[in-house]
Amino acid sequence: MNGTERPFKDFGSIVERARAMPPLSVCVAAAEDREVLEALNKATALGIVEPVLVGDAPKIRSIAEDIGLSGCKIVDSPSPEASAAEAVERVRRGEARLLMKGMVNTSVFMRAILNRERGLRTGNLISLLAVYELPGHPKLIFGTDSGINTAPNLEQKRNILSNALHALRSMGLERPKVAILAANEAVDPKIPATADAKALSDLAREGAFPPCIVEGPLALDVIFDRKAAEHKNIDSRVSGDVDLLLFPNIETGNALGKSWLHFNRAKWAGIVLGAAAPVILGSRSDTAEIKLNSIAMGSLAARAI
Repeated sequence: MNGTERPFKDFGSIVERARAMPPLSVCVAAAEDREVLEALNKATALGIVEPVLVGDAPKIRSIAEDIGLSGCKIVDSPSPEASAAEAVERVRRGEARLLMKGMVNTSVFMRAILNRERGLRTGNLISLLAVYELPGHPKLIFGTDSGINTAPNLEQKRNILSNALHALRSMGLERPKVAILAANEAVDPKIPATADAKALSDLAREGAFPPCIVEGPLALDVIFDRKAAEHKNIDSRVSGDVDLLLFPNIETGNALGKSWLHFNRAKWAGIVLGAAAPVILGSRSDTAEIKLNSIAMGSLAARAI
């Protein structure tokens, strides 16, 4: 597969690729969550995952029976905190290849993951890889980091980009086109994001990352419109065909992603990278569809770990 191919035109293509792989075990912390269990019911029926459900066993069984989910291992746990610790421990022992958040507070969940003695630390930076399906756009757009690292410095951006590239490679995108987003294409010492983008582009040319095409700094119009690049006399290999956006900070990524969701009625999914296994974090308000797409995405990303 080369960088000009488009393996993921929509979330359906991610789900289909995940279905073609052997199912992976996913451990869910505080699984007494209807939307989570509905997503797992679909993912299990599609042969993507084999769930281990940790949490309030009577509630889990009640919901599972109501939606027709069967055949899952259920582990009773007295509290969300205990459920998070138990789920992390099972992933740490290799009993599951994916970790998923259920009805547990994100801070509690992340504390269990980052626990120095019993967590899933690897020495890598933890980062969020999001993906968006925009109506009318020819392929999915991946973006990082819009949810965890607030104002990453150059070294942190290097780690964030590396996390994303390894995940994309394991998902089947062997030479992704990467655009490093900034306010403009000129390197300006007064705009640190432009200097970071130039440094990352140089590192990519030196072979510091898995195979990819990295360009930056690039403004948003140049990233998505080849005519804008031509108008500015920019010779770009990614303009109009970008696979992955690297955001300069959390505000930019968060605002851009939410603007797509609100104004473009985009669909999205996301996984957390950098731990010993991909983590399906999500929000309690996420629909079962979002959770299913995230599960499929995580199952593919786990193949590299």
